[in-house]
Amino acid sequence: MEAKGLVGLTALTACTVALLVGLGVWQLQRLTWKEGLIARIETRSKAAPMTLDRALAAARTNGDVDYMRVKVEGRFLNDKERYLYALADGAVGWDVITPLKTAQGDILLVNRGFVPAELREPSSRPLGQTEEQVTVTALARAPDTPAAFTPDNDPARNRWFWRDLSGMAASMFPGDGTARVAPFFLDAELSEVPGGWPRGGQTRLDLPNNHLQYAITWFIFALAIAMIYVVYVRSKRREGLR
Repeated sequence: MEAKGLVGLTALTACTVALLVGLGVWQLQRLTWKEGLIARIETRSKAAPMTLDRALAAARTNGDVDYMRVKVEGRFLNDKERYLYALADGAVGWDVITPLKTAQGDILLVNRGFVPAELREPSSRPLGQTEEQVTVTALARAPDTPAAFTPDNDPARNRWFWRDLSGMAASMFPGDGTARVAPFFLDAELSEVPGGWPRGGQTRLDLPNNHLQYAITWFIFALAIAMIYVVYVRSKRREGLR
């Protein structure tokens, strides 16, 4: 094998191996981050619920209230329901997002839970449209950032595909009525609801964590390419000695 060709092959192999090793290291970093996230979710989602005042103070301090348990009292404004596309146990339907107003005038956008597509209209589940004061225990959730292929929300048809807190609040309270809306959603925990719908407890807590497998895969690829390079170069040198 000519020296010039060997130099090019060596450079290409080195760059490829370095890239694959870098991807493996990045996955290990992601593993550390994901394990920390899972531990934080586990701790927060099983802690005693905090008051709304504490949750609002935490949101104002550092904005990080995701998965914190919150207990709040108020009345649902059922005429302002919004519907977020959802899947539950393989069924297509909607999460019902309803504003809850406290006695102090604060407004929380509460994900009351899932309803199948045929129960989207409130008239199909009248028992669940409670109007008396209720106590809700829920997990605080930050608004979403839509992914590249997430469909656009359609406020005019009340069809939402990602948690746009400001957009939902503006559609519920046109004008300046959003001033007292909390800067986070609340995902209601599973509880007894008249008529059985909406069904709470839809927050996904078991996050996938495959970063270690991904890291091992990238490292194996890097090792395989390096070994192929060594075997190839040795074979070419033996040919040159004949």
